[in-house]
Amino acid sequence: MCVCLCVCGGGNGLRLAPYKGGSTRSSPYRPWPRFSSQIKALQAGRDCSRPQPLWPRRVSPAMTPLWALFLALVAVTHAETPGCKIRVTSKALELVKQEGLKFLEQELETITIPDLRGSEGPFSYNISEVKVAKLQLVQSELYFQPTRDLILYISNASISLRFRRQLLYWFLYDGGYVDASAEGVSIHTALQLARDPGGRIKVSNVSCGASVSKMQAAFGGTFKKVYDFLSTFIISGMRFLLNQQICPVLHHAGLVLLNSLLGTVPVRSTVDQYVGIDYSLLSDPVTSASNLDMNFRGAFFPLVEANTSFPNRAVEPQLQEEERMVYVAFSEFFFDSAMDSYFRAGVFRLELVGDKVPKDLDMVLRATFFGSIILLSPAVIDAPLKLELQVLAPPRCTIKPSGTTISVTASLVIALAPPDQPQVQLSSMTMDARLSAKMALRGKALQAQMDLRRFRIYSNQSALESLALIPLQAPLKTLLQIAVMPLLNERTKRGVQIPLPEGIDFVKEVVTNQAGFLTIGADLHFTKGLREVIEKNRPSGDLEPTSSPPQPVAPAS
Repeated sequence: MCVCLCVCGGGNGLRLAPYKGGSTRSSPYRPWPRFSSQIKALQAGRDCSRPQPLWPRRVSPAMTPLWALFLALVAVTHAETPGCKIRVTSKALELVKQEGLKFLEQELETITIPDLRGSEGPFSYNISEVKVAKLQLVQSELYFQPTRDLILYISNASISLRFRRQLLYWFLYDGGYVDASAEGVSIHTALQLARDPGGRIKVSNVSCGASVSKMQAAFGGTFKKVYDFLSTFIISGMRFLLNQQICPVLHHAGLVLLNSLLGTVPVRSTVDQYVGIDYSLLSDPVTSASNLDMNFRGAFFPLVEANTSFPNRAVEPQLQEEERMVYVAFSEFFFDSAMDSYFRAGVFRLELVGDKVPKDLDMVLRATFFGSIILLSPAVIDAPLKLELQVLAPPRCTIKPSGTTISVTASLVIALAPPDQPQVQLSSMTMDARLSAKMALRGKALQAQMDLRRFRIYSNQSALESLALIPLQAPLKTLLQIAVMPLLNERTKRGVQIPLPEGIDFVKEVVTNQAGFLTIGADLHFTKGLREVIEKNRPSGDLEPTSSPPQPVAPAS
């Protein structure tokens, strides 16, 4: 294809000189749409020096899915990777349901039904002091519903009531107490779970539906026939009022009381006097038909630098199992942030002076550095020996199916510390150590047991001095095992709390190492009753599920 464009003229006059040659194709030449606007501008005598945009100003409908995919990829790129994940499976719901139904029965027993009064012909009646005597929740289901709901469905339940009856006919009066029962009670409640602005899990919404299929009351006494005549009005009114009172109780139980229980889950708390931990939810909880998944930040931070954040480049934990009640997964970032926080807090430093240095090690070190010591002044020769051990960089955790290891690099300074005089350094060396870590879950605390596996020392000065330090390898390894490792294990044995509500612990834990993360499968155990925990954490001033006292209601005739 041969195309020739000639621009001729001077000043502001521009014209397009067409190509005079023969046709190079069977159909007339049509410029590519990209250049159409420029050619028309030339023909119209306009300035076309400004380049036209290569992309259209508006995205065509065909490109919309591509833009949506691009934006989704950008969002995923900027999403924070969780350091801790928790999965609650449907197997845990049976235990939760048993404890929850006890609490729900106690809440429904607090239902307050307004007084019911009315008249029919010459008869005036008043139904008051209606109280729930007994509940029987025969059939119930608790299950997850995608994508954020927890469903409680109660069917074929019965509620036994007791109320006071009063009847006035002209100047004749009758009163007493009557037992009634509501049969075929059905309750459907959906709790929507979400993340609040503080990163805590909460019940964000409660939808409820309740119905009573039938209700009956056993009237007796002199005016039994009159009550039988009025029972249609009385029973229908009480059935209506009972329907209206069930859902407000459940709304209050979900949005107020259950959220007070979820408020006991630690979000950002202190571990000890040096570090804290952040268990903020990164997104809303997600439910499937069989489990509830939650992504937590799972990051430690030094208390002296509470706003410190560490980049998470570790592998994201994956949870696939559903055989146990609960699964917890921790990535390498979870443990790395802990060691980085302790490093910044200045915890990884140890000094041993005088009697704190084991006698056998003291003798070995003095013999090793005898040549340097003998050249010192007599006042320094017999000075106490001092060992300064300091970690040079934050230790790093590596999790493999074969086990969990922690790599540490530290410096060791050996010196003499004469009283009231500057210390005299004998040697400085670098120590590389590899520790094995065995994780365990006790109650709600994640614990670790450390053991020294590999250890080597080398000089910072020369390779020749490194060879001279080889005899010290075994004594210094023994020093670490008897002086350092017990201190480290004492701290890690205290553990760090897992984000669970108060009154619930893990039992029957099984730890499994994966590539880049570890998972812990466990069952749940209630150490406290649900009512006990909720009453302890009930918001101040919260007494009743309704904000105003019930008013007497007259049934419509």
